[in-house]
Amino acid sequence: MPTFAFVFDMDGVIVDSNPYHKIALQQFCQRLGFHLDEPAMIHHIYGRTNKEWIGNLLGSNISPEQLRQYATEKELLYQELYRAHIRPLAGLHEFLQLLVKQHIPRAIATSAPRMNVDFTLHYTGLGSFFDVILDESHVQHGKPHPEIYIKTAEALQLPPERCIVFEDSLSGVAAAQAAGCKVVGVLTTHRAAELAHAHMTIKDFTNLQPEQIYCQINLS
Repeated sequence: MPTFAFVFDMDGVIVDSNPYHKIALQQFCQRLGFHLDEPAMIHHIYGRTNKEWIGNLLGSNISPEQLRQYATEKELLYQELYRAHIRPLAGLHEFLQLLVKQHIPRAIATSAPRMNVDFTLHYTGLGSFFDVILDESHVQHGKPHPEIYIKTAEALQLPPERCIVFEDSLSGVAAAQAAGCKVVGVLTTHRAAELAHAHMTIKDFTNLQPEQIYCQINLS
């Protein structure tokens, strides 16, 4: 079997954090006088960088300093809400241990800011499992643009078609597929029917084996 790498989005994949992001987003936007429903968040916020969605919400006249301040405010609100509840997705720790044992490269590719990456890895204890970590600071374009997955493949020194991506969002699946990666849809944010265009779907990582993925995706 030729070398493949496993690439993990963070929110909705490593942790089921999106319900807490949703609450934080709603509270944050309400402070600014905006009321966003679920379709608006799916299509305009999920999977995108803070720079993109805050800029789109408040307009192009917002200063870089104000944008950073708002982004930090929103993420601190999210962390306060989630800190007591954070845990890895079911089966993930065991799956990562298996990947290490089999010498399979592992990466994180997320639109989240580094402060949330550090927060997540600290409170889950999973930081040592990842060879490569890319966050919003590494890209100019958030998902569904493929930039983050192209750059992650480069950092892993593999072509994108040798990267198997775990994604939960529509924009994330689109980004990974546009980069040329194989995609496993994780059913935390969307139903199986909504992620039917992924190469396969999983509820979580419980009892998951790399060989199952190779077989179902028909890798060779």
